[in-house]
Amino acid sequence: MPGLPLQTDAFVLLKRPPSDAFQGYNVFSAGHGALLVHQRISRKAAATSVALDLFDEVALRLESSNQGQTWFVQEVRLLTRHADLGRNYETLRHASALAALVARNPVHEDSRLQVAALLRQALASFAAGARPELVWFKSLYCFARDEGYPVKQDWLASLPATQRTAAEQRLHTPLAELGMTEVENPTSETLIQLLENYLRRHTEVLLE
Repeated sequence: MPGLPLQTDAFVLLKRPPSDAFQGYNVFSAGHGALLVHQRISRKAAATSVALDLFDEVALRLESSNQGQTWFVQEVRLLTRHADLGRNYETLRHASALAALVARNPVHEDSRLQVAALLRQALASFAAGARPELVWFKSLYCFARDEGYPVKQDWLASLPATQRTAAEQRLHTPLAELGMTEVENPTSETLIQLLENYLRRHTEVLLE
């Protein structure tokens, strides 16, 4: 019986332990949500196929022999690769946190396009040198909002005035305009902690 075919664009979120012949990845597709894919590990010195890497946006041709539980990569076309993203530890840490967030939380079908756009914008901002804690804060807020949680009406509205003003300023200002230094209080790390605590207590968003 021929395998089930699938063509889709996707983001590479997590890299799984390899087997003898295949490397596994968790990817996210705007059209199909979370997918587990396996790519054959090339033993040739000069491989012609594109090896998947973390944070890649790729066009994939896939095939499944078990009705879509797992997929095997037949062809890869690289759309975007952020080759230098891992050079800064804080950038890599926050980008990995965002990728893991999307990987571990089932995304509703109606939200997949927004989440794909969020990943594309956030990864580009990380790669461009934006402050990683701000990219994470804005991304986490937008992810929860797009999944239907009342972060604006509940979390943001419940903050003391100083913290609410600081949060709104960060959320509504483009990353490029926020600069590379931060001297105002409360710090972004304080706001991140407050948002993460709210999500743990009042939503089903899995942060760990």
